[in-house]
Amino acid sequence: MDRNQIIGFILIFATLLAWNMLNAPSKEELAKSQRIKDSLALVSVQDTFQAAAPQTLISIDTAGTVAGDTNRVQAQVVSLENEVVKIDFNTKGGKIVGATLKNYQRSNDKNYDEKVKLAGDPRNRFDFIFPVGNANINTESLFFTPKITGNKLEMVATMPSGKAITQTYELKGDYKVDFSLTHSEITSAAPSLVWNEILPKLEKSTLYEQNYSTVYYKESEEGSADYCNCTSSDLDDLAGKQLDWLSHSNQFFNISLMANNFKFKGGKFETVMTDIKNTEDLKSLKSTVELPQDVKRYDMSMYVGPNVFENLKAYDNGLEQIIPFGSSIFGTINRYIVRPSFDFLSGFISSKGIVIILLIFIIKMLLYPLLYKMLHSQAKMAALKPELAVLKTKYKDDLQKQQMESMKVYQEFGVSPLSGCLPMLMQMPIWIALYRFFPASITFRREPFLWADDLSSYDSFIKLGFEIPFFGAHISLFTLLWAISTVIYTYYSTKDVDMSANPAMKYVQYFMPIMFLGFFNSYASGLTCYMFFSNLINILQIIFTKKFIFDDEKIRKELEVQKLKPKKVGGFQSRLQDALKQQQEITAQKAKQKK
Repeated sequence: MDRNQIIGFILIFATLLAWNMLNAPSKEELAKSQRIKDSLALVSVQDTFQAAAPQTLISIDTAGTVAGDTNRVQAQVVSLENEVVKIDFNTKGGKIVGATLKNYQRSNDKNYDEKVKLAGDPRNRFDFIFPVGNANINTESLFFTPKITGNKLEMVATMPSGKAITQTYELKGDYKVDFSLTHSEITSAAPSLVWNEILPKLEKSTLYEQNYSTVYYKESEEGSADYCNCTSSDLDDLAGKQLDWLSHSNQFFNISLMANNFKFKGGKFETVMTDIKNTEDLKSLKSTVELPQDVKRYDMSMYVGPNVFENLKAYDNGLEQIIPFGSSIFGTINRYIVRPSFDFLSGFISSKGIVIILLIFIIKMLLYPLLYKMLHSQAKMAALKPELAVLKTKYKDDLQKQQMESMKVYQEFGVSPLSGCLPMLMQMPIWIALYRFFPASITFRREPFLWADDLSSYDSFIKLGFEIPFFGAHISLFTLLWAISTVIYTYYSTKDVDMSANPAMKYVQYFMPIMFLGFFNSYASGLTCYMFFSNLINILQIIFTKKFIFDDEKIRKELEVQKLKPKKVGGFQSRLQDALKQQQEITAQKAKQKK
């Protein structure tokens, strides 16, 4: 830097220093501010302490004190429970501090048989903020007096102004909680809710659990829900937007908050990724929403439980969209075709693995006409090998001419070399849909089949004891069998296909399954199980069709009959032939220019 720049920086620094010194509060102002804070806290604690009364089902959890106060107020834990869930509430803040799902266990190796518990991290925050004058009243700092009547919990606290604030929770149904917050405070701005949650690790495949956990929300004017990025840290700011609900969701479980007599407004949602290898935290979720200023009673519904499609669909507000079945056509296939099919078959068959195999069989039977058409086309191409062999010899030094003349032969005998692609194209939407379905559907969670102990996660047939980059620390047998069966299927399905025009494809198609070994090795074993048995049924169909249905002599006669029929002008093959001819002419011109 030159001298002028140095002088400039010195002047800026001196100006900032002088400004801070001139505007710093005096000792008297600091002391006065502290006395006001202590007085407000003391009033809140004394009022709550005096109103407190012994309750049943209450256990002492933690204690809180206020500076300068000789009295001690205890924070207590009260519980509501039914046959499927137990929800714990802390009287300090009047918030949920744990929800134990009685019918679900953790699936990770460390705590495999421990019950699933949501919202149990002490660092979590569920805090309603009421701006009053120049200060904020936070429910997290208030001590509430609990009263339990059946499955209804009412908690009352006194604000610093002396006005009451009430939070009421009523456990209805299996996992539904009716929640209301009532106050009579005159606020100077819109109240808000700050909801921060550290998600726990619950599943065997922590990486996929992290990538399927996020914050969901639904704008009132939108037909579908939205969410923060699942695979990286993200921040969505919906300033001024009205919202119907928000949800903090693990891969298979969620806590959702829905507005009933009002709309949330101005949501800000954030997800923060964690280092899952070096911490017990899965992911950090942060949500902040505004509440209407002119409402004194906020009626809400909470869902605290598993991501079961029917449970969430019953709310009739799009909450079922938090299950990550996918978007567009693939999500539709999963929600309204694949899921109901699995549920229907599961009503008759208890083993989810057998259900997968049965569904594969049904799909393969429905698609068999397309497979037959593909194999029939390949058989006709195989019957034309003598004619194609002549062309290879005649134009052995001109590959483009060889391709063009081969297309003429195909057209002459009415054979389409591309008709074999149709069955594969027809199956692609199902494959892509199932890719999202198995790790998202709680139906397969902890469901064993053969050597796999959880069809929603990978099957670790062999644990290596060390990690291979892009592969993992285990070997999935379903993935390995899929790769082997794919090689066998590729051999049988392309054995009669002429690849002389592009010999590299002959080897690439065998290399692809090996490339995907690392990708599918840590994926849901339900999918790799599906892919393996799908290949197995395909191979059996191909062998059966070629051995017992096709007759080479009959196919040759069909070709001769087809050759005598008048040919239509145009069509895809004609356009492809014209394109090859144009390419040949361009190549010839380039060759002349080089000479």
